[in-house]
Amino acid sequence: MRLRLIPDNTNINFFGYAKVTFGGSILLLIASAVLFVVMGLNFGIDFRGGTTIRTDSTTEVDVGVYRAAVEELGLGDVVVTQVFDPTFDADQHVAMIRIQAQDGQESIGEETVAQIEAALLAVDPAVTFASVESVGPKVSGELIQTAVYAVLGAVAAIVLYIWVRFEWQFALGAVVALAHDVGLTIGLWALFQIKFDLATIAALLTIVGYSINDTVVVFDRARENLVKFKQMPLVDVLNLSANETLSRTMMTSGTTLIALLALLVLGGDVIRGFVFAITWGILVGTYSSIYIAKNIVLMLGVKRDWSKEKKPSGNQFMDIDA
Repeated sequence: MRLRLIPDNTNINFFGYAKVTFGGSILLLIASAVLFVVMGLNFGIDFRGGTTIRTDSTTEVDVGVYRAAVEELGLGDVVVTQVFDPTFDADQHVAMIRIQAQDGQESIGEETVAQIEAALLAVDPAVTFASVESVGPKVSGELIQTAVYAVLGAVAAIVLYIWVRFEWQFALGAVVALAHDVGLTIGLWALFQIKFDLATIAALLTIVGYSINDTVVVFDRARENLVKFKQMPLVDVLNLSANETLSRTMMTSGTTLIALLALLVLGGDVIRGFVFAITWGILVGTYSSIYIAKNIVLMLGVKRDWSKEKKPSGNQFMDIDA
């Protein structure tokens, strides 16, 4: 006996509610675009610019205590990370504290830096301040541009791969599914004003890779079934392919979500945004592989050459009258 999450010979009609699933996705994408334009994204320090303070201490760094001490000053977005390096001495503990740029300023002023240092000294008298560096809006703008290029480049490479391996209809279905996943993620971030930083970009690239992996599995089975069932209507072939790969999809997504939920609950504030983005991406990526990519292929149709008459075998003299 082996455990089966999905029974054999499953026959779910994934196109039965296409108006609800596909139409609902279109409405959600429109809503995401409106939210992005109206509310915008809550850019983090990576994209807004800010100041980084490097600290040294002979006592163990407590990231939570450091963060709480600086947040009491009301300076906005604060990121505290501990730095590890094998070259550090046994009693050398280093932390990086990043504070977002204040309104109308490229970096925080000397008075604000002094307030931050006083707040940290109050919770850790052994702390010293090694350096203070600022990142202006120009560098942040370049990071935004680079991030956009990274996402678009990944999508373009994936589309090219799908086009070469399958047909252009499959490539277009894959890119629409990817746009759906990224668009809904950005809309969710705009709606709840979740911090959008380089970790979120890394999560988006992870979402793109995971989503296309599941889509390729369904497409690969569809290609096999198109050859195997040459007279079967395309809608039935796509439904059959999705059902045959459903067990694999649920196992992959389910086991991944178990690990992500553990990180989401126990991982702490530093990685929570990144993990939440990937968790959301797993859900919408699995959904789009089944309900979005296949619908695009069905709308465009796939050319199958089984209607051509099979030529009789023989040699060059077979048509010459005796």
